[in-house]
Amino acid sequence: MQPSKGKELPHTVTGSNTKLQGLKVLVIDDSKTIRRTAETLLAKEGCEVFTAIDGFDALAKIADHQPDIVFVDIMMPRLDGYQTCSLIKHNKVFRSIPVIMLSSKDGLFDRARGRIVGSEHYLTKPFTKDELLSAIETHIGR
Repeated sequence: MQPSKGKELPHTVTGSNTKLQGLKVLVIDDSKTIRRTAETLLAKEGCEVFTAIDGFDALAKIADHQPDIVFVDIMMPRLDGYQTCSLIKHNKVFRSIPVIMLSSKDGLFDRARGRIVGSEHYLTKPFTKDELLSAIETHIGR
């Protein structure tokens, strides 16, 4: 059976026996390379991964899929990572979802601004598999 057009199916890998099995992760980044890298690494760990190209795209996917954790790039067109995080954290239904900021900048100001809008963690790109998994394990009670 073919998926209908416009319907995104989550990317998962079966047979993975990790504590992240079935964890729903949303990766928001305007870079296809970053989205695919994170998707591949997380799917190998058994996560159900959804991706979004910007904050507007992400808001619909958060409502549809209710992820357990969100990774969001700071610098994106239309709705940046700070605005996206703030909208998530000001929503009663979704405010408990941990939000991890992703950025190529590693400045104190960027980290502080991420905390102000409610992010739980900050990863500098390019991130490693261990950094990605460590951030998840720190913020997900599994």
